[in-house]
Amino acid sequence: MLTSMKEMLEHANENNYAVMAINCINLEIAKAIIHAAEDCHSPVIINISPRQFKAHATLEMIIPMIKKRSEQAHVPIAINLDHGQEFEDIVYAMQSGFTSIMFDGSSLPYEENIKRSQLIRALTREYGCSLETELGHVGQAQSGDNSREDYLTDPDQAIDFVRRTKTDFLAVAVGTAHGEYPKGMTPKIDFQRLKELKEKLRIPLVLHGGSGAGEENIKTAVKCGINKINVCTDLFNVGRDTMKSEIEKNPNIELLLLEMAVEAAMKNYIMAYMKMIGSTNRYMYTSQNMTIVE
Repeated sequence: MLTSMKEMLEHANENNYAVMAINCINLEIAKAIIHAAEDCHSPVIINISPRQFKAHATLEMIIPMIKKRSEQAHVPIAINLDHGQEFEDIVYAMQSGFTSIMFDGSSLPYEENIKRSQLIRALTREYGCSLETELGHVGQAQSGDNSREDYLTDPDQAIDFVRRTKTDFLAVAVGTAHGEYPKGMTPKIDFQRLKELKEKLRIPLVLHGGSGAGEENIKTAVKCGINKINVCTDLFNVGRDTMKSEIEKNPNIELLLLEMAVEAAMKNYIMAYMKMIGSTNRYMYTSQNMTIVE
């Protein structure tokens, strides 16, 4: 069922687990996400970024398909704008049926980030959407800037930020990064900082850069208070690598069969990730109703 990300992540916050937020650009990824969530009895968040809907997944085409399938699903599904920065993109997403907005003002000066977050907060309330913001700055894996001290989220500043913006969730910078890390590299996460953020804020916290962060890092981050984990690069790589191996095995493979193989591989990856972060078996469905599992 299509639902609010706020309700979903508040349950995760109260019960100490995390929900995947997975970037989606086509039918195969949407089906893999929703089928995995249903098989795992897990909530899930479908992410689409402005870059993705401008380059490929136009909202007029992909959102009706995602909404239709989500409304038929037996688990909670939220649709989230990932890294919205421009006012026009944010309004476009809300008008298109997104249930949550992530406003990324992390590259702005602190007071400007607050000012714009407050504006977006007012808009999300008008449209009935939840709001995620970012404090600190989650950098790029290839540049190695994820470990910069000045990029990491300051816990005391975060208290002021959350109080003034009234954000529902906060994306924090604790050592992960977007994109693909250099070969052999696993990020070092500042778990003490993360614990302090959770103790002081007591709201759902978000980890961007969930791809390539390492299983133990992810499990520990969830234990320390992360409730939403963004995953894009690793899933896209699963799709790419599956295409490559299937074509190598059968250069004349039918496109339909190739797409089905990609979907199956992505679904398996998502299900394994859901188990890792503790979101499986949280929502049990019968023909009469859906039960939330504490």
